[in-house]
Amino acid sequence: MIPKVKTTRPAQGARGFTSIAEALQWDHGRWRALLAILTLLAALWALGERADALLRYDRGAIAAGGWWRLLSAHLVHLDLHHLLLNELGLILLWALFAADYDLVEWCVIVCAGALAISCGLWWLSPQVGWYVGASGVLHAVMAAGCVQHLARRTWDRWLLLACFAAKLAYESFAGHAAAWVVTDAHRYGAAAGFLVGAALASRTAIIRHRSTSGSSR
Repeated sequence: MIPKVKTTRPAQGARGFTSIAEALQWDHGRWRALLAILTLLAALWALGERADALLRYDRGAIAAGGWWRLLSAHLVHLDLHHLLLNELGLILLWALFAADYDLVEWCVIVCAGALAISCGLWWLSPQVGWYVGASGVLHAVMAAGCVQHLARRTWDRWLLLACFAAKLAYESFAGHAAAWVVTDAHRYGAAAGFLVGAALASRTAIIRHRSTSGSSR
């Protein structure tokens, strides 16, 4: 008789890896998109001060016609520490919310958040002469994700919303943020994320209602 070879451990290992990928929302090829974003942010940081000077939000440069900075400012960072903080934040938010919207919807949320932050800084925070970093856009992502969890009535919706609201309140009223953190950008990003998330959630609800009504006839 030929002895049977047990394959339980490899199979269990594969299932464990799959479970981890699903929990972090790296499944279905999503990890490629996450890796591409992290690589882009790191590559722009590696280009150094030239990229920063060309891409950052700068009131004088924007007034002179550098309109691309309204979007590109959110891709460059002060230093490696600033970059790593934002990349870790992105990984966390990816694990929480990546599956809540499709690719097109996420692009709308990110671009709307970036523009809202830059326009908010321009019109409402004229004291901010320059700005870099993805943290404001990450706040837009967090807000949009919270809206979707509220719309879907997931078990964690109130916990997420409470933590997010507490963070914004602490930054607004405690006043203990680091000197290089522009908390105005966080508030503008959060407001844009809530508005865009609410619009997308309403759109999804309307589509579901129409499809349900049509199928019941």
